[in-house]
Order: sequence, then structure tokens, then C-alpha cells
Amino acid sequence: METKIIIDTIWVLLTAKLVFFMNLGFAMVESGFARAKNCVNILSKNFIVFAVSSLGFLLLGWGLMFGDGNGFMGLKGLFFASGLDNSPATGEAYKGVYSSIAWTGVPFWAKFFFQLVFCGTAATIVSGAVAERIKYVSFIVFSFLMTTLIYPIVGHWVWGGGWLAGKGMFDFAGSTVVHSVGGWAALAGVLLLGPRFGKYTNGKINPIPGHNLSLATLGTFVLWFGWFGFNPGSTMTADPMAISHVAITTNIAAAAAIMSSTVLSWLLLGKPDLGMTLNGCLAGLVAITAPCAFVSVPSSIVIGLIAGILVVLAVIMFDRIKIDDPVGALSVHLVNGVFGTLAVGLFAQDKIAGVATGNGLFYGGGTKLLFAQLTGVVAVAAYTFIISFVAWAIIKAVMGIRVSLQEEIEGLDIGEHGNAAYPEFLSRKPAYSFLGTKEDK
Repeated sequence: METKIIIDTIWVLLTAKLVFFMNLGFAMVESGFARAKNCVNILSKNFIVFAVSSLGFLLLGWGLMFGDGNGFMGLKGLFFASGLDNSPATGEAYKGVYSSIAWTGVPFWAKFFFQLVFCGTAATIVSGAVAERIKYVSFIVFSFLMTTLIYPIVGHWVWGGGWLAGKGMFDFAGSTVVHSVGGWAALAGVLLLGPRFGKYTNGKINPIPGHNLSLATLGTFVLWFGWFGFNPGSTMTADPMAISHVAITTNIAAAAAIMSSTVLSWLLLGKPDLGMTLNGCLAGLVAITAPCAFVSVPSSIVIGLIAGILVVLAVIMFDRIKIDDPVGALSVHLVNGVFGTLAVGLFAQDKIAGVATGNGLFYGGGTKLLFAQLTGVVAVAAYTFIISFVAWAIIKAVMGIRVSLQEEIEGLDIGEHGNAAYPEFLSRKPAYSFLGTKEDK
């Protein structure tokens, strides 16, 4: 038993570190899809958001999400992870508790770290959608609220023994808890921010290309790699059958989505658009995140194919209704987070990867499971969007959320950071040096 605990703990920590590594992927994808004049700003947001998430989740987030409480939230020992561990029993090894005398199962702090990197991922999703026009300090404040009050409540409903779990909702690795929560929060911010200057003029959509598709491609590879921690790690136990099954459904869905997004963008745009292909990969990964342990490998192909189609259509749709999302975060994480959650109800089979669920709709009339998934989608959408909108609105009223027009035109790197990612290409020097001393302009 002691050997199994050690192996399970190593597995949990290793996969958590892979998810942490995804922060690099997000930073590369978002900065690649943004313009050169905003590169430092994007990188800085992606770097600082995990620090904010770490402090916020420790301070209050864990207690609300996994503390002993009611169906809505944790109530006991809210601060600094001091309450009873009410975390979900996804695998047998995840049922252990930590004490100063002895421990059984995966240690408490290993579970905490694994859940923390998921919290950080949800907060990071917001960064790309609000890119190139948001105030740096306003993003930091919202990220703190996101990791202390928004994400943990939804997490408790699904993963902390809350009311959605009681209704039979399944979300194995977070299509809803992580991705659609990040997407709904981002949508609220985008609506209050408005589009970037020059994006929509005289009824026309003006493309604003990213500055470095090489960086975006490398970032997508990093995220694809990190997802093999994100999904298989959510077993919370080194079960050979389960982690093998989850790894292959995860990979196959991504591959299928890459192909369908490439083909559809080729048909609609006349050329195989690399940006669509990259987002197609991410869309497939998001969509398979909830059902990866519950569906067959052939079903993962179907889920991936649909996800790739959805992301292309969603990117075009958001542009047509003038919702400006520079990196496609809403199309990837929100749209396919919702689809992936519903895919559990459509394709789940009993005892796939050792986890028992109700049959999906296509496997024995599982309308009850599909209804539970739909209930979760609607409830999470309502709570996350409303609370996020209120939070964004308060921040806007108190400190503002958008930079000045002049700063937006010149680039947030200079205005917000006094720095530049590519200073040799600037006609104007950064306002501040690395040490913060004033320089001649």
C-alpha cells in the first residue's frame, strides 16, 4: 500500500507540473496572436496570473471549493486551506487525508497543487480574449476575484461534492469547471471592454494579424503536450488502464479537430489558415476534457471532428456580431467547453477507464445524463457570466478597465510597461529602462 501511495503521489505531482508548464503555452499562443507592440503586456499578464492564482486559491479559493460545507460552497476552514478536505474521490487514492501524524492516500498538499494549476488555467484563459486594450492592474484585480470567488464556487458544485455532482453531472477534467468558466468570464470582460480600435469600421471587419505565428505554433505544441497532464492526471491515481485510455482519447480528439478545422477553413477562406488549425487543435483538446475518461476511442474522433468545425464557425460568428477576441479564446474554451460537457451526455459508456457513468444518449437512451450535463452548462453559464460581469463593472467604475486610445494605438508595451519586446524595430524608445529609470524619448 505504501508503494502505491508513493507512485500515486509522484503521478499527481508530475501531471500537475505538466499543467503548470501550460502557462508557457498560453503565453506563447497569446503573444503570437497579438501584435508586436503588445507582446510584453501579454507575456507579463500570463506570467503574473499564476502568482495571483496561487495566492488567491490558497487564501480563500480552496476553502470555498473543497472545504466542508453545503451544496453551494465550502463553509468551514475557508482561509489558507485549513478546513476539512472534501475533495472528489475520482480515484481510490484520492480519498486520503493529511495530518501531522500520518497520512493515507495522496497527501493533501499534492492534491492542493494539482487543483491550483487548474485554477490558474481558468484565470489565464481570460487574458487572451481581453488582449491589446485592457489595463494591466484591472486584469490583475479581476484575476484575484476569479480565483477566490468565481472559479472555486463552480468547482465546488461539480468537483467538491456540490449540487451539480448530486444531480449526476460529470466533468472529468474540466471542460466546464475550467474552460467554460474561463470563457464566460472572458465574454463578460470583452462585452464591457468593447473591440480594439480599428477592428470594426463602416460595417466592415478588419483583420488584425498576430505578429508571430511561429511563437503561436510552438505554444500550441506546448499546450498539446501539457494536456497529457491535464486529462490523464485527473485520474488522481496511477491506474495504468485509466491513464492510457484518457491519453489516447485526448490525443485522437486533438488530431481529428486539427483535420476538420483545417479542411473547413480551407473551404470557407480559400486557404488552409494556420491560426484556425492551431485553434482547432486546442478546441479538440477542450472538447475531450470532460468526456475523455467516459467515451470510446471512436467517439473521441467524432468529438474532435465536431470541435474543429465548431471553432471555425465560432470565430467567424463572433467577428460578425462584433465581439472582438484577438486569440479565439471564446471559440476554443467557451464554445467547445460547452460542447465537451454535453458530449458526456451524448457519448459516455459505462465503466470506460474504470469510471462508471450513466450511458450517453447514443449508448442506451441516456437522456437523464444529458439533462444533468445541460443543467450544469446552464447553471455555470448563469453564475459565472453574471458574477464576472458585475466584477468587471465594479472594476470599470472604480479604476477603469481600458487604456486610453493613444496608449492603445502606440501599444500597451510602452504605455503599461515602459518596455518593448522588439526595441530595435521601434522608432520611439521605451519610456523606462529595465531598472525603471527615466530615459529620453
